[in-house]
Amino acid sequence: MRIVKPLVLALSLGVTLPSGGYAQDVPPLEPPQRADAMTLGSLAAILRAIDPSVQVDGTHFQLAINDAAILVIADPLADRMRALVRIGPADAMDEAMMMRLLQANFDAVLDARYAVAGGQIWSAYIHPLSPLEPSELVSGLAQMVNAAQSFGTGFTGGGVQFGGGDSNELQQELMEGLRKKGLPL
Repeated sequence: MRIVKPLVLALSLGVTLPSGGYAQDVPPLEPPQRADAMTLGSLAAILRAIDPSVQVDGTHFQLAINDAAILVIADPLADRMRALVRIGPADAMDEAMMMRLLQANFDAVLDARYAVAGGQIWSAYIHPLSPLEPSELVSGLAQMVNAAQSFGTGFTGGGVQFGGGDSNELQQELMEGLRKKGLPL
């Protein structure tokens, strides 16, 4: 399959583009305006209810859940919210660990995700800001913390797993191994 860049395609069709390469009559994206939309203020109130000692710096929030240090970054103009928990250095992962991380992203961490950025492994929860429901935020944060705290062992967001992946079978093998050791499960 041949990939054609937009400018090459436009020139080959005889179309002229404005200097930025984008149509000038397209309005900039704006977050949807809903009466019940999540805002920085409502996000701050929910995070403060979770951790009364939350630190707020503009669009950045720092809090803790179960000893996990969480950074929440909101961007109302882009209508995005990202919550992160640092897990550790990415160079500590071998190929098998990376494969397990990717498998868990498919079926076990649910709305949370494992990610690698800046040489670090992260547990992340990412969602559009304005449609974010309080229950979704709380659930996503809990899944993210569970994913961070189970990294290297269960690799789970703590809820029911999505079918069709590898995690359920791998966790069943782990449980069977623990049963064989005489642990009451």
